[in-house]
Amino acid sequence: MTQFDKRNLSMMMDFYEMTMSYGYFHQPNRDVRVAFDLFFRSVPDQGGYAIFAGLQHVIEFVENLSFSDADIAYFRKQNLFSEEFLDFLRGFRFRGDIYAMPEGTIIYPNEPLMTIVAPIIDAQLVETAILAQINHQSLVATKASRIVRAAEGRKVADFGARRAHNMDAATYGARAAYIGGIDMTATVSAGQQFNIPISGTMAHSWVMFFEDEYTAFK
Repeated sequence: MTQFDKRNLSMMMDFYEMTMSYGYFHQPNRDVRVAFDLFFRSVPDQGGYAIFAGLQHVIEFVENLSFSDADIAYFRKQNLFSEEFLDFLRGFRFRGDIYAMPEGTIIYPNEPLMTIVAPIIDAQLVETAILAQINHQSLVATKASRIVRAAEGRKVADFGARRAHNMDAATYGARAAYIGGIDMTATVSAGQQFNIPISGTMAHSWVMFFEDEYTAFK
């Protein structure tokens, strides 16, 4: 598999989400509805507040949560799950409800940012993906908000793709920065997907291509 092959993001989970779900599956009350709250304990940089971001991608994730025949075959190879459970996964769709703050909301420690009310298996299976999306995008949005406030009305552009942890982080990070208040991004994929204004300057290689800086800038 290469990075250009179709990915099923439903498989983006810690393995214990699936093994716990298998344990729940064999309990008589496996369809009991539970409530999971998402919150954070402290603001990392002592800035007093944070910005909530990432909800759109959580919604897209739960709406499309399903397992393909290839996914089922992969789980079968682990030699841990019964065929009854694998059949359950084959027809699985998220059956819960999600309550959340709007993206861009100012948030504080120890308050519920999102509440997932769902059958225990459903709530368990989405945990890792929700944490990954909300933690990353909220962190970037919060940092962007700090920078925009410090700029005191001057234009701020996101130029973080080359230092992001991967290409998805670059694209979604630019989106989060826009939620945090930046005016534009240098990341074309984010501009295209999320309708963020794009901008750019030039690299050192442009200046070095010419015989002197004046000619390059001219």
